[in-house]
Amino acid sequence: MARHLLFSSFLACVLFLFGSCVTVPKGHFQSEGLKDLDYSSPLHWSALPHQIDSADAVAIPEWQDVQSTANVDVFFIHPTTYIGKRGQNKWNADINDKKVNDDVDQAPIRYQATIFNGAGRIYAPRYRQAHLKVFFTKKKSDAFKSIRLAYNDVSDAFNYFIENYNKGERPFIIAGHSQGALHGMTLLLDYVDGSPLQEKLIAAYLPGWPIPKDTFEHIKPCSTAEETGCFTSWRTVKEGYLPRILHMPGKNILVTNPVRWDLDPAPTKKEDQLGGILRDFHTMRTELVSVRIYKDLLWSTKPDFPGAILLTKRNYHIADYNLFYADVRKNAQDRVRAYLATH
Repeated sequence: MARHLLFSSFLACVLFLFGSCVTVPKGHFQSEGLKDLDYSSPLHWSALPHQIDSADAVAIPEWQDVQSTANVDVFFIHPTTYIGKRGQNKWNADINDKKVNDDVDQAPIRYQATIFNGAGRIYAPRYRQAHLKVFFTKKKSDAFKSIRLAYNDVSDAFNYFIENYNKGERPFIIAGHSQGALHGMTLLLDYVDGSPLQEKLIAAYLPGWPIPKDTFEHIKPCSTAEETGCFTSWRTVKEGYLPRILHMPGKNILVTNPVRWDLDPAPTKKEDQLGGILRDFHTMRTELVSVRIYKDLLWSTKPDFPGAILLTKRNYHIADYNLFYADVRKNAQDRVRAYLATH
């Protein structure tokens, strides 16, 4: 089941975030010479709680990085950063490519994974992420193999995390974005749903990917702000925008309201929102947007910040987390407290 979802869902959700003038994978996917990664090596992790890394950053002075004392873990899967810059013409990123690794560390780890350092210890693996163009190509067989290689790395990292760091004993959060949310969804299918590990699941945060509400047999969508053992997901676009390529009628796609943390289509007010972090990591933007669930997308007002008049894009996918940085951070903390109070 997981493999069928893996292939059918990613082709249905092409993400128009970048122009077409990028370097694309050459030829066909080649598996010869590819070996499993050794996740006992810290080099294969972007973030570990016992090392100094970008996941330790704290945006606001009043906040704390609690990784040294946290009772729970966070397994974070970064989104696609291998987007077709010069030389990026392989189907999957090279795990030893310093430029790719720096991009991961300074963008999604710093601007997304840090959301969770107020809730738990962060483990974020490096993996041979699939090229952005995998989600556009007509070479479906090659695309599937590329995605499978990326997921196999994430799967190996998760197994190492569970066996050697978490030891199957500590409660955990699974979080990811975009390609990372796809892999997070598949981890839940393969290892958590209906297994003994499900008892340890605090919640899953999987924005940026279309996930049907009935994807899992036992893990249900979160419907309140403190519910645990559940999953959340949303895909953000400008209010009034219903792009054919993203809108998937009849697929029962989950949309969580990341301000109110329910499934109610009623809009939130700007003052309801705790705040987002955009380009400047140390500047919290409060009353940034109001949002509402519309069909299978999260409709957002145009973000209110200096210079927003220049914002012309209507797909806010890249900011699925950052528009709601403080909201997700507090919610993760709330769910951790709720879990620990009942277990």
